Amino acid sequence: MRNSEMKPEEEMAEPANLRFLRRLVTVLTATMIGGLLLIIALIVIRFNDRPPTLPSEITLPGDARPVSFTQGPDWFAITTDADEILIFDRVTGQLRQSIAINPTD
Repeated sequence: MRNSEMKPEEEMAEPANLRFLRRLVTVLTATMIGGLLLIIALIVIRFNDRPPTLPSEITLPGDARPVSFTQGPDWFAITTDADEILIFDRVTGQLRQSIAINPTD
């Protein structure tokens, strides 16, 4: 007899552990799809966030040349080629602090 000719009561019932495994795979697939969508949404939200505001002009003391720039919530700092860190106020643009870097030889 072919399967199409078998009566429903004659067909073999699905084992309980196979039914559990099928449901588990379905739940895990849905969880992975949800997690992937969440990661994509977070990346899109992060890239649409406004970029940090940078000062339009910075005047360094003397003939110092900038090497690097970093910023905090209410300050920004410039590392110069003269081995010092200059910390400026973000609102006023005034020099707050100057820190000399002692190079190690």
